[in-house]
Amino acid sequence: MPDPVLPPVPGLPVRDPRSWAAAQDLEASFLSEMLASAGLGTVPEAFGGGAGEAQFASFLREQQARAIVAAGGIGLAEQIYQSLLEKPR
Repeated sequence: MPDPVLPPVPGLPVRDPRSWAAAQDLEASFLSEMLASAGLGTVPEAFGGGAGEAQFASFLREQQARAIVAAGGIGLAEQIYQSLLEKPR
């Protein structure tokens, strides 16, 4: 389902799309690794899906992490985005 097209809200800052996408990608990568560390995608040995399941579990985790970021994430993307905008000292 496409996002509704709404006019920009006056007074809200406009985000740089490339920097915001990079920040979201980094948050998704972080969440994917955290989901892997938490054991998401591992199945009990009795019902294991074989080598194929192990190979594709990372793709599932990556998409789940991207879904978390799309739903608002944990706020990491905003912090990364703000640090990308800071001028080097």
